[in-house]
Amino acid sequence: MDQRRRAFLDDLLATTGPSGYEDRVQSVWTDAVEPIADRVETDAYGNAVATIDNGGPLLAIVGHADEIGYIVRDVTDDGFLRIDRIGGADSTVSRGQHVTVETAGGPIPGVIGQTAIHLRDADDDGVPDIDEQHVDIGASDGDEASELVDRGDPVVIDQRVRELAGTRLAARGLDNRVGVWTAAETLRAAADRDLDVSVAAVSTVQEELGIKGAAMVGFDLDPDAAIAVDVTHATDQPVSPADRSNGIDLGDGPVVTRGSSNHPALVEAVRSTADAIDQSVQLQAAGIRTGTDADAFYTARGGIPALNVGLPNRYMHTPVEVIDTTDLVAIPELLATTAERAGERLPIERPGR
Repeated sequence: MDQRRRAFLDDLLATTGPSGYEDRVQSVWTDAVEPIADRVETDAYGNAVATIDNGGPLLAIVGHADEIGYIVRDVTDDGFLRIDRIGGADSTVSRGQHVTVETAGGPIPGVIGQTAIHLRDADDDGVPDIDEQHVDIGASDGDEASELVDRGDPVVIDQRVRELAGTRLAARGLDNRVGVWTAAETLRAAADRDLDVSVAAVSTVQEELGIKGAAMVGFDLDPDAAIAVDVTHATDQPVSPADRSNGIDLGDGPVVTRGSSNHPALVEAVRSTADAIDQSVQLQAAGIRTGTDADAFYTARGGIPALNVGLPNRYMHTPVEVIDTTDLVAIPELLATTAERAGERLPIERPGR
């Protein structure tokens, strides 16, 4: 990954944005796409769309800006913060973590407390749920804590981006800053080509709460086709249950999903492009749903042809998600070339278009 693209990814990863609080991430993203787009628009809830309009059918490349996190539910009389989940936060990895409370007055540091091993019952290995855990910001009492923090302030585990061996990268929030990074980088690649189709890069909100932002954008933007880029489980690691293996490995290329919301013509278009440019791709089965923004687009406006392209990711929804950047940098080239090969039409003709 070259220096410019890595700096953009680092900027996205360094910016907090749990579901419902994505404004800072969207600001970083729109700043990046404004110089290359014909127009950039945002809606009432913060979904952002950057479009290159070539007068042809519209292909949307979609990622979601939000991440999982926590929210301040209450402040106790002795100055601790009670929290709830934002999205699918994992209670087994939260205790003992450094966190930041994002307040109107600025970030407040804290930790999620964990009872010392010396003080716990020897036979008590249970994990308390998130709503039973607490954040310690160092306040002496509830009055001091309430001067710093309000109910409803979001809480995120502190960021640390680390380069592992080779081209592997570990960070919090790769789900799904890699998706909005890909949408922007695909738009940039499309701007450098003589395309007959129009391309929209989309950064949605509130995916982790049930693909809410994509439902808004799917109706409003009404593209001719949509490709959602999101992380997908790589099961090539020791703690992955054998009966949940999907055959996806880090470093073996982007993932094309088949079944459910994934339109067969889009699947074939991306796979044939991968063959044409000698890009290896992996296949993934989705018998019921993809769990990505593709699921919102394909039921919008009477049915928008959709596809989920995945990035292999280990340890999803933890602070130590791991990807291989060779898989990531391959996706914008794959999708921009797919748009280029479409000529004057996308693989699917929608009725009335």
